[in-house]
Amino acid sequence: MPNPFLTQDFHIRWSTLTPDHIVPDIELALERAQKAVDAVIEQDRGRMTFDSVIFGLEEATRELDQAWGLVQHLKAVCDSPELRAAHEVMLAKVSAFHARIPLNRHLWDLIQTYSKTDEARSLAGVYQRSLSETLAHFRNHGAELSDEKKARLEALQAELSAVAQKFANNVLDSTKAFEIILDDASRLRGVPQTAIDAARADAAANGHGTLDQPKYRINATIPSYFPVLQFGDDAELRKQIWLGVCSIGRGGQHDNTALIWEILRLRQEKAELLGKANFADHVLELRMAKNGATALEFIERLQKRVKPHFDREVMQLQEFRAEAANCEHDLFEPWDVPYWSEKLRKHEFDFDTEELRQYFPVDGVINGMFRLAEHLFDVKLVERPTVFLHPMSTSEATPASLDPNTPGPVEVWHPEVKFYEMRNADGVHVGSFYADWHPRTSKRAGAWMGHLLTGCPPVKNRDRRLHLGLICGNMSPPVDGKPALLNHNEVTTVFHEFGHLLHQLFGNVELPSMNGTNVAWDFVELPSQFMENFCWDYKSLEFFAKHHQTQEPMPARLVDRMIKARNYGSARATMRQLSFGKLDLDLHIKYSRHEGDLDDLSREITKGYTIPLKTLPPSMARSFSHLFSSPVGYASGYYSYKWADVLVADAFTRFQREGVLNPQTGRSFRDCILSKGNSEDPAKLFRDFMGRDPDPDALLRRDGLM
Repeated sequence: MPNPFLTQDFHIRWSTLTPDHIVPDIELALERAQKAVDAVIEQDRGRMTFDSVIFGLEEATRELDQAWGLVQHLKAVCDSPELRAAHEVMLAKVSAFHARIPLNRHLWDLIQTYSKTDEARSLAGVYQRSLSETLAHFRNHGAELSDEKKARLEALQAELSAVAQKFANNVLDSTKAFEIILDDASRLRGVPQTAIDAARADAAANGHGTLDQPKYRINATIPSYFPVLQFGDDAELRKQIWLGVCSIGRGGQHDNTALIWEILRLRQEKAELLGKANFADHVLELRMAKNGATALEFIERLQKRVKPHFDREVMQLQEFRAEAANCEHDLFEPWDVPYWSEKLRKHEFDFDTEELRQYFPVDGVINGMFRLAEHLFDVKLVERPTVFLHPMSTSEATPASLDPNTPGPVEVWHPEVKFYEMRNADGVHVGSFYADWHPRTSKRAGAWMGHLLTGCPPVKNRDRRLHLGLICGNMSPPVDGKPALLNHNEVTTVFHEFGHLLHQLFGNVELPSMNGTNVAWDFVELPSQFMENFCWDYKSLEFFAKHHQTQEPMPARLVDRMIKARNYGSARATMRQLSFGKLDLDLHIKYSRHEGDLDDLSREITKGYTIPLKTLPPSMARSFSHLFSSPVGYASGYYSYKWADVLVADAFTRFQREGVLNPQTGRSFRDCILSKGNSEDPAKLFRDFMGRDPDPDALLRRDGLM
């Protein structure tokens, strides 16, 4: 099949997307994109329109963006040496191409000239906002620099892409390299049976043990190692795991220390080239915070308000351990904190988090979440049959459909992947998505949402385009043919990523670049974190919290205990997030004064944000993929989680006031926020939904911290 990465089939033929096609296909896409950009530049300036200039530029790179998005996605879920090599060959070229667009003086002159036309001055709504955002984007990315500085900026972007990709590869490779093989099941005393069974199955899958003499494998994915840290009575094993997890991106051939300094140096140079004091000021100029000082002040102000509660929680945990273990009141070792925290939770609330798993089979959670969304947002979610084909299977070997209107199974990239359609109540198909929930050695860590195609409604001479998205995670896997049972944290993660997906699929803006999740980064977490609220509500839980064998709903006593325990450790959880935001901002705002040991520096920056410990942990920056695995990513933007959480806590009060399952309120949330993309200022979208500005105390009230 020629140029499979460039085909426009809505249902992607994943088996044809082999590494050997990446270089020729992306080379061709780059060539076509450049010709399309040149055509925009060379148009008759006497006949310029919004569609020929602003939308024309957007369309010029669409084929390339979609093709490269497929490569990036496969790199995240199906990494291999061949794919990695092809990706690295093209990464610098794609990065350089995109860096050159705002540096093209002819293109910049065209856009400026158009902005002064009568048509441009008369633009309204999303079209006026798109023009303003385009002008700001070009300025923010070097359009007004000298030729010499433009050349350096283009080179910087290529360097950043290469170094950040090396960082990401090191995290993935060191994660894959870590394992602990246990012969003795007694070392897992206290660990839930579900986790023990998973460790045994993982060992067998990797060639360790037999039916008569099973072994147990602990790896560096959270579903594997964290139950041992949280429940395992063997302190030496907990220590061994903690040390292993701390080794990700640290030491040996996968050490990220030097790469972090190089990334920070390149980002600082980029910011200074663009006339900014630091990288945070550069990145945040077009976001809600506007600059690094505002974001840092937000983090530090919230930290001061949470700190007294944090200190009390730490003291309570130390006192509980001293009494329960009949030992001296002392600092914790880091590998003991999750263990004793879980014991205190059980003591305080007569509540074992593992009890909940029986009520959260992954398919039941997903299906119940869909029914909840249907009820709230007036849509229908339907699963399509799927087929997995090995690479280069012939078309005769598959009945897979390529068009959304064609019946038949949809091809997927792995046998576990599922495919769904979303339709409005009137039957109109608005988008589809893939779901891939369980860990694999070829898959990156964490959970994420992505979009392969950003759609838009029909407008003028353009037909409707459907959204195509995806949600991925590394949740507890199925074992021995039994259903995968999730813990409650994993359930909230599923809802979180689904919130991002709803933001994308409900996007109803006429311009794809202004649609869906293409919003200010410190606003993008609002829909995702908003959906987490439904994991803590009695009525909502009835949709998806059902026993995996009997289908009985979670008993009221267990729901009561879970909800009462919701704010257990909330100050420590909040401070943990704030510490990440503080580390991020401080590294990027104050880079010029940072020298010396990365571990000492990280401890200095987060002093007052972390639990005092006997053994000082190394900096988690070495595995902080959010910050360092791409040229920008969440760099200088990790504060966004708490920034958005203030909005989330406040917005959900309307649901609590009008009825958590009130479909009118749900439809209002869809219409005011989820469907609007970047068509209006996010502060206005919030006011449209709430009828007022945000209440800054809503978050602290929700979390029991005031």
